Formats: sequence, structure tokens, C-alpha cells
Amino acid sequence: MSNSETGLKARVETVVLPPRRFTVEGGKVPIVVGDGQPLALIAGPCVIDSKELVFEAARRLVDITQRVGIGLIFKSSYEKDNRGSEKNWRGPMSNEGLKVLKSVRQEFGIPVLTDVHRIEDVELVAEHVDVLQIPAYMCQQTSLVLACGQTGKAVNIKKGQFLAPETMDSAVSKIRSTGNKNLLLTERGACFGYNRLVADMRSIPLMQQLGAPACFDATHVVRLYGISSADPAGGEPRFVPHLTLAAVAAGADALFLESHPNPMNAKCDAASQLLMDNLEPLLKMSIAVRKAIGSPENVGIFNAAHL
Repeated sequence: MSNSETGLKARVETVVLPPRRFTVEGGKVPIVVGDGQPLALIAGPCVIDSKELVFEAARRLVDITQRVGIGLIFKSSYEKDNRGSEKNWRGPMSNEGLKVLKSVRQEFGIPVLTDVHRIEDVELVAEHVDVLQIPAYMCQQTSLVLACGQTGKAVNIKKGQFLAPETMDSAVSKIRSTGNKNLLLTERGACFGYNRLVADMRSIPLMQQLGAPACFDATHVVRLYGISSADPAGGEPRFVPHLTLAAVAAGADALFLESHPNPMNAKCDAASQLLMDNLEPLLKMSIAVRKAIGSPENVGIFNAAHL
């Protein structure tokens, strides 16, 4: 008897991924993420420590990504509103910080991403950067999500630590309701106890099945909350390669890696950002893993015909 005759649900053996695209203009060459596309990278210091530091980081990232052959979207925050203490550095704020990010785009010819925390900042931020990022804690804030979608800009939504990946369909629906279809979903770990995050690699195909490309952020998964990021014990960056390569093997469309020339001097997330000296070998390994799987579509349907 068939499953339909017995009333039993059919067992699902494979994962079939739908078409999905995320396109970022603003650089010399558009960055396209999704089905049929190579890996892309979102990288940069967590927050703007200074204009000089951001320019040094951008220059090094451009050199590295051009050598390994991966598309780059530069990331840094003009404001970090979810610090553990009111005394912590929150960034140069919008008046100064957005000018720095715009100058990075102009100087290096690369698209720029930054996060936005409140509705009243959205239009101003959209004038200075190419991608609006909705922080994980804010991914269910309907008014903010709609305001970002209404700009028509590319939007990266970080999945909340408190959400199952399939429930990101809510944020996806909100963005699409504005007529904006250009969005990316980023996995950055799920709560496990009070201060540790874990990465469930099933999140990648589950979010891709929502029709959006999936990005993986290992540098936030390794942060240990409740411990100051200025304390080396506040992060486990040694596990960034393991998580990153696992995500590529699981079919991630893009990688998110906060990186800094001298992380322990960083004004935010010092304990978890990737040392920039380690980025190039990690990217080379990531590209090799992507070559091994061929494409994210091959992983879920056991297609190794390209090997």
C-alpha cells in the first residue's frame, strides 16, 4: 500500500533548493549571491574603531579577496547599540561613521554593509551604504524590517539566536511585502544555555528553502556572552575555521567573517573577531570545500556527478 492509502506521511530523503538571488551593486563589479553563483564574503571590523583602522582593514581585505578570487562586501558598524555596558564604545555614530563607510566605498570600489537599529536612521543609512543589515535581536521588529525593505536597498537579516530557522519566513514575508525581493538571511548561532551559542547546519538549507540565499557567520557563534569581549576568555576564535568549513560543506551561499588586523585592540568583539592574517588561508580552504561539493544544490540530493 502507498503512503497516501495508509494515511502516513511520506519520508523525505532529499532537500531540493529553490531559486534564490541576492545582488549588491555599489562596487566596481556587482556581487551576486545564490544559486549558480560562487561563494561571496561579508567581512570587516565589527565596529568603526577609527577611520584609519577601517581603511587599513578595507585595503587588506581587497588585496586578500582579489588574490583568492572571492567577491567582497565590506562590513563595519557605525553604531553598536547592544553593548554589555553603557560605558562600552558604541561607535562614532551616524554623523561621522556613515561618512567613513561612504568613503570606503569611494576609495576602494567595493560595496559596503552596516547595521541599523532604529526606524528614524534608515533613510540616512540607505544614502551612504549598499546593504542594510537588520541585527539579530531586531529581526522580528516589524516596523524596522518594513522600513528597511521600503528603501529598495539590499537587506541582510541576521537570524535571531532565539528563532528556529524556518520561522525566518516572517521576516522574509515582511521584506517582500514592500516589493523588495533582494534579501539575504544570515545564521549566527542559536542559544544554548545562558552564554554559549551553537550552530545547527540544518539552518542553511532550511533558510534557503524560504527562497533566499543563506549566509553563515562563525565569528558571532564563537562569542561567549556575559564575559567582556576585551577579555580573551570572551570568545573562541580557534573554532571559526571548523564552523566556517562545515557551513560551506552544508551549502552556505556566503560567509560572514568579522575580521580585524589586531583583534585584541578592537573596541568591540575583541575576543571573537578573526585575526586578518588568518583570513586568506581560511578562504582558500573554503573555496576548496565549495569546489568539492560543486554547489549547495548537490549536497541535499546526493549529486556527486561532477566529481
